[in-house]
Amino acid sequence: MLSTYPAIFYEEENGQYSVIFPDLEGLSTFGNDFVYAYNMAIDCLAGHLYSLKNDEEINLPKPSSIKDIDPKAYADSIEYTEYNDSIVNMVSVDVDAYAKEHFEKSVRKSVTISSWLNKEAEEAGINFSKTLQEAIITKSGL
Repeated sequence: MLSTYPAIFYEEENGQYSVIFPDLEGLSTFGNDFVYAYNMAIDCLAGHLYSLKNDEEINLPKPSSIKDIDPKAYADSIEYTEYNDSIVNMVSVDVDAYAKEHFEKSVRKSVTISSWLNKEAEEAGINFSKTLQEAIITKSGL
C-alpha cells in the first residue's frame, strides 16, 4: 500500500537540503543535493512507517494537503533560520515493498573458521547465520 506525506525541502547555504516531515513529529533527513535528499526522504519515510507498523502503532497521522504546508511558518515554529529557499513536495513509498527490498532482505557472506571449530559447531547443532547475526548485533551495540 502506498503511503504519501508532504515534506519540506529546505535548501541550505552550502547547497545541501534538509528534509522535514511536519506531519510526523518533525521526522527529518538530509542530502547533498535535491535528488539525493528526495531519495533519503523516501528511505526515512519508509523506515519510520515500517517501525511504527512493527510496533503495532495503528494511529498514523493523516497527511496534510500539500497546499496547507507553509515552509516559512513551519521553519519559524521550530526556530530554523539556516536555509535559503524551500520546496514542499509529496513523498510516496510502498512500505511493504520497500521493507522487503531494503530492511528484510538477507545477504550472503562467506566466513572462514578453523576446521576443528566448524566440526564442533556442527556437532553442537549451531546455526552459523544466526550466531553471526547475534554476534554482530552485540558487538556493534545495536
